[in-house]
Amino acid sequence: MVRAETPSAASSGSAPPQGNADHTIRIANGLAELASDHIVSTKLYNGRFPGPLLRLKEGQPVVVDIYNDTDTPEQLHWHGQTVGVDVDGAAEEGTPYIPAHGMRRISFTPGPSGLRFYHSHLTPGADLDNGQYSGQVGPVYIEPKREAGSHDREIFLVLKEFQPTLSRGGDMAADFLANPAPIEKLKQAGEDAIRASMAGGKPHGYEVGYTLFSINGRMLGHGEPIRVRQGERVLFHIVNGSATEIRSLAMPGHRFEVVALDGNPVPKPAEAPVLWLGTAERISAIVEMRIPGVWILGDLADDDRNRGMGVVIEYAGKRGKPKWVKPNPYRWDYTIFGKPGATSAPDETFEMMFAKDNAALNGFNRWTINGTAFSMDRMEPMLRLKQGKRYRLKMRNASDDVHPVHLHRHSFELTRIAGRTTSGIMKDVVMLGGYQEAEVDFVADNPGKTLFHCHQQLHMDFGFMALLDYV
Repeated sequence: MVRAETPSAASSGSAPPQGNADHTIRIANGLAELASDHIVSTKLYNGRFPGPLLRLKEGQPVVVDIYNDTDTPEQLHWHGQTVGVDVDGAAEEGTPYIPAHGMRRISFTPGPSGLRFYHSHLTPGADLDNGQYSGQVGPVYIEPKREAGSHDREIFLVLKEFQPTLSRGGDMAADFLANPAPIEKLKQAGEDAIRASMAGGKPHGYEVGYTLFSINGRMLGHGEPIRVRQGERVLFHIVNGSATEIRSLAMPGHRFEVVALDGNPVPKPAEAPVLWLGTAERISAIVEMRIPGVWILGDLADDDRNRGMGVVIEYAGKRGKPKWVKPNPYRWDYTIFGKPGATSAPDETFEMMFAKDNAALNGFNRWTINGTAFSMDRMEPMLRLKQGKRYRLKMRNASDDVHPVHLHRHSFELTRIAGRTTSGIMKDVVMLGGYQEAEVDFVADNPGKTLFHCHQQLHMDFGFMALLDYV
């Protein structure tokens, strides 16, 4: 199911820029060879997965031609950038579709600097061949004036699953997050709703699982290893390009010095033995190569890693079977990268309650914000913003699911999560744990309709979205 309207003219603005484009992206069906015996058919950017790395310069305008060689209209979202609604790539905001067998030429000024990415932004619903279930993911790096942390070289990693299937239940546990104890009022509300649904004869709502896993389009053990030298400081730029999955990464004996979250330098770089990334989150982290050998950089989940979610790290002069050792339990805590104390008070606070209506839409869960499921038919803004004002979103999660919530065209400051106050951490996606609360602040500095949603594809497709608009 792809919701589409009649495509508009093939350019943003009143007239397309003249001359050649700086970059060209072509959307087409193709084959992704994850391994010699695992070749999947999917939609790709420029015939490959991941799509080409686009290196841009902050503040320097860029022109991009986007061709759509498929039979259905498409959207290409510039995730994490402060662009206008005409190019952001969300139909809910008013971005024109890229017509089937047509093109759009767009122009924008890249920013902020750091690790961003681009991906499809459709509403596939039960169609697991479209939207973010496809291979339409590509990294963007906007050159900063000064790199965070000293390093010898950088490597981009895009994490992605393939061959999605529907199943009943199977939610991921949320105990990998710091301070996972549930807020009892939220837990009671969520569990009461589930009990009532089950008593009414409904099964658990559909979830999505996968059979194949990859990093940079190759399953673990296939393709070339990442070759490093002892003493080398490698800056890994990691994108979770999944449609629905939360991912972890570890490498035996090595630690990650996290220097940026979602492309934004953190106030306090800190080391972690394991990285956790919600859907669409990005982490930039430096690893000092100090333990020679052949290692697996991979997901903590044995099933996922053994089915491809990993890559071999090979030190110079070392050979042999790659080694994996599961690290000690570790809870992911955003606040270790922030500054202590509260940030400045907002001009206004919006309270948001997230809830699940089990199996309410043909077996799929319906998701609501303050009791309302988003509708493409109504498209009514939930929040009205005044330019220049600072707003706080106070979010409560009355479900046991982890929600990676995303705000388009703005960055937000994480101010409170799981009972802990922090400041200075700028992001565009944050994981809100089951039966937990979080607060984020943003400045209304990019006029136009702005989409807020859970980046888990099943959740956003079935109601977990809201529009913010400027007055």
